[in-house]
Amino acid sequence: MKLNRVWMLVMVLAVVSGCSSKRKMEGMGNIPLAESGKKVKDINFAYDSYSIDTPGRNVLGANVAFLNENPQLTAQIEGHCDERGTNEYNMVLGMNRAKAVFDYMVASGISANRLSTVSYGEEVPLDPSHTEEAWAINRRAHFALAGN
Repeated sequence: MKLNRVWMLVMVLAVVSGCSSKRKMEGMGNIPLAESGKKVKDINFAYDSYSIDTPGRNVLGANVAFLNENPQLTAQIEGHCDERGTNEYNMVLGMNRAKAVFDYMVASGISANRLSTVSYGEEVPLDPSHTEEAWAINRRAHFALAGN
């Protein structure tokens, strides 16, 4: 009986410590450095928005052209946020950003079966600083390509 109580206490502590730790995978730079040599570019979003602005549409147009020229490639669209807001809110906002880009790419002629979406919320910042400039860089949709 005493062993069961000890085991239960260990399990509770493991769950609580796992939930309370916040693991971040932080970036180490800025978009020009991260995108050097890339064939597709990230787009950025305004604070608390998943609307694609004119510069974003221009970038996505180039990304569509590249994917049309390379039909063997698939892309995962990653939605990212800055650190402000709750984790839950940022996960939803990141997914809304990825979905907005997905919808734009499909409407532009890329087959939906070549695209997937994922939200990383605030968990994978390009710039881990706590400044307006860093937050602007981190509010993005990123393309991860796969294929030959």
